[in-house]
Amino acid sequence: MTTSDAISLFLKDEAATIRLGEDLALALKTGDCLALSGDLGAGKSSLARAILRAMADDEGLEVPSPTFTLVQSYDLRIPVSHFDLYRLGDPAELTELGFDEALQNGICLVEWPEMAQSELPAECITLTLAHEGSGRRVIIEAAGAQNTRIRRVLAIRDFLDTAGYPAAKRRFLTGDASLRAYEAIYPQAGNQRIILMDWPPLAEGPPVLDGKPYPKVAHLAENAYPFVAIADTLRKDGFAAPEVYKVDYNKGILLIEDLGSEGVLDAHGQPVIERYRESVACLARLHALKFPQDIPVGKGHIHHIPDFDRTAMKMEVRLVLDWHLPWKRQGAPATEAERAEYLAIWDALIDELATAEKNLLLRDFHSPNIIWRERESGIRKIGLIDFQDAMIGPTAYDLASIVQDARVTIEPDLFRQLMDDYLTLRRAESGFDEAGFMMAWAIMSAQRNCKLAGLWVRLLQRDGKPGYLKHMPRTLSYLNVALEHEALAPLRDWCVRAGIGQSES
Repeated sequence: MTTSDAISLFLKDEAATIRLGEDLALALKTGDCLALSGDLGAGKSSLARAILRAMADDEGLEVPSPTFTLVQSYDLRIPVSHFDLYRLGDPAELTELGFDEALQNGICLVEWPEMAQSELPAECITLTLAHEGSGRRVIIEAAGAQNTRIRRVLAIRDFLDTAGYPAAKRRFLTGDASLRAYEAIYPQAGNQRIILMDWPPLAEGPPVLDGKPYPKVAHLAENAYPFVAIADTLRKDGFAAPEVYKVDYNKGILLIEDLGSEGVLDAHGQPVIERYRESVACLARLHALKFPQDIPVGKGHIHHIPDFDRTAMKMEVRLVLDWHLPWKRQGAPATEAERAEYLAIWDALIDELATAEKNLLLRDFHSPNIIWRERESGIRKIGLIDFQDAMIGPTAYDLASIVQDARVTIEPDLFRQLMDDYLTLRRAESGFDEAGFMMAWAIMSAQRNCKLAGLWVRLLQRDGKPGYLKHMPRTLSYLNVALEHEALAPLRDWCVRAGIGQSES
């Protein structure tokens, strides 16, 4: 690899070409055009075939040459159109082949791009292959985000090499609402997979409060230290958190244990009652333990688990003011009087939490982050992931997260069952203040659902992710349940006047 924008790689054999195809399959996004140049036999078709098979996760996928059809389309995780322009009569014919539409909706792999260079987008990724000795030399040229993505997947390949997995097969696994992504790694044929967490360092965002960006105010994890520290401590206490096999803290790349792929929802996306009940029992066990706030991790590093403090809580509930109300009112912002009253109400509610039970809260303990492990027993039936943003705060927050799952509707009967399960287990402990816990639960439920009511709109309007808006009716319904507690009467009255309620669409 060179130090310029161009990337130069030597591929010693066909296996190396296939590995590069797997890497590129993870780097390409909708709207990318990969132009493959090189003489006959240089490896263009081999590379295109490797990319398509990796994206299909099917090593036996038939990939016929589009030499005569000119284009072959594949309905994959991201739609891919494979063009071979060797027989193209006129560059203008590219439009007739549906190139523009294919690029808008997916990825285009283009062999012999020289035949229609004037019709290809300026921001094409160009890849040139040439014979070199017994192998091939590949030069990749890309700009901006495309270059960054390609260099990132190649850095991960280097990481796998140093971890002892130079021939590992890589497959896309999932991404989330953050910038983290996950890959399934198969070290050798037939081996059980392990998980790679891709967590690139983020540029510091604009200040939102007291000169600090949102992640710092809300205490969001900015590197891998919190994940490793909390995973290690959870495992020591008998919980099923992934073992971390190797980590590069500077680059944000982790190889971790695969806890499984079964979740707590059925094939129709509905809650499996037994699995939710076991999840709540696991949570009750966690809340009964004293979790350390300072955890040694790595070489000489101490991770201090942040407190879920007033600043963080108020920053999150402000999302109602900054995003939800303007969306509901077709752009009209909250008035200064509304803002002042709302924030004063939250100051009073946070004061009520002074004596609440506080311990580790995982922050997002709900269906996307719970792994069901049928063959295990007790608390190890519940696999815990995505806890890097954990804080020390009112334990009731995590109970609210699971019994009011943001991603799936928890019907009233199941809600009551889960609450009763949890409280029954906690009542067995001496000193458990049930009344105080239930007040904290109502406040934390309201806090979380106010945050989410604004977050869904921010994901829509700022991040271009409209799919999250489907959760809005459920979120508002959950909020109404929390507002039934007498301690939340002032917030309930404010919501009524602001028009925030279950009837919203």
